[in-house]
Amino acid sequence: MSDVYIVGIDMIRFGRFPERTVPGLAAEAALMALDDAGLGIRDVQALYCGNLGQASGMVGQRMLAEIGQTGIPVTNVANACATGATAFRDAWMSIKAGVYDIVLAVGVEQMGKGLLGGSGGVSTEGLIGSGTMPAMFSHIGMEHTRKYGTTFEQFAKVSVKNHFHSTLNPKSMYRRETPLPEVMNAEMIAYPNTKLMCSVNVDGSAAAVLVSERKMKQLGLSARAIRVRASEMSSSPFEERQLAMPDFSAVTRVAAKNAYERAGLGADAIDLVELHDCFATAEIVHYENLGLCADGEAGRLIDSGATQLGGRIPVNVSGGLLSKGHPLGATGIANIYEVSTHLRGEAGQRQVEGARIGLTHVVGGGPGMGAACAIHVLEKA
Repeated sequence: MSDVYIVGIDMIRFGRFPERTVPGLAAEAALMALDDAGLGIRDVQALYCGNLGQASGMVGQRMLAEIGQTGIPVTNVANACATGATAFRDAWMSIKAGVYDIVLAVGVEQMGKGLLGGSGGVSTEGLIGSGTMPAMFSHIGMEHTRKYGTTFEQFAKVSVKNHFHSTLNPKSMYRRETPLPEVMNAEMIAYPNTKLMCSVNVDGSAAAVLVSERKMKQLGLSARAIRVRASEMSSSPFEERQLAMPDFSAVTRVAAKNAYERAGLGADAIDLVELHDCFATAEIVHYENLGLCADGEAGRLIDSGATQLGGRIPVNVSGGLLSKGHPLGATGIANIYEVSTHLRGEAGQRQVEGARIGLTHVVGGGPGMGAACAIHVLEKA
């Protein structure tokens, strides 16, 4: 089976664009990625389009109506917060299987403001408000505190770090530092997450052009190509536990184990990570789930500075979902864009020096639906 390479990738600056359409946002990122590869829509053999809000709206086909209807097969994908990464993985699989040589993957979302998930009522399991995302990630943080003593200040340091990183990223929604006292004294949403420890609902799109090794060489695109060394997805494994609150740790650990095995390396080989920091508590927990530190050591890892730019294993140098924003269908490919930019040595002020291998992670789900996780390991070609 052929190795698969990214030869074009880009994203729009995330923000709020109520005057625009979802297909229009998708089209912009698609054209940017094609331009990055030096290719046109006529070169593309298949399209995989990720969007959650209009899953039945044939967004991929409507996007092609704006940039060129060439008769190619289009697959529209919806998979919670892993939607964009799922579209990317489907594109990767189609090339890996030898069906196509050039495939376009797009992720797009247009979102409103406010809480995601649930009605705020009493679930059948008797947990009040458990359907909202802040409630779920409050629970995750408090459970980590119960087991390991993780402090409110340690969770807050995640936001301080990621908000600083965002000042170096011109494609981030927000680009403002937030000192630790400001984060900790912000409006409390669901303890221990204050408003400045919650991700931002925004509009956005990102796209990638994937090719087979043969086509990459034929087109002479190897100089800036990024090899997809591993692409893995998982769903929630069965556990004897309270199912009212989904467990985003188990599903991530399954995908991480498989990704490291497929890539033939361990977490110690990773130079940078873009992980799913939908809330500050999530980033802390995923340090351990991804093997960046041992269980119970995530609080000390953030204290040490190891996960900030210039540290041992920089995490969310883009600013993460906390600052860059979290347009559900686009996030997975946007994370891949960020890591690819570093591996190409094109990240400017936020460049992770000497980066050769990076990892991206997204996970989503909710009460009664389980979870989906996608992890990609990328390598400088």
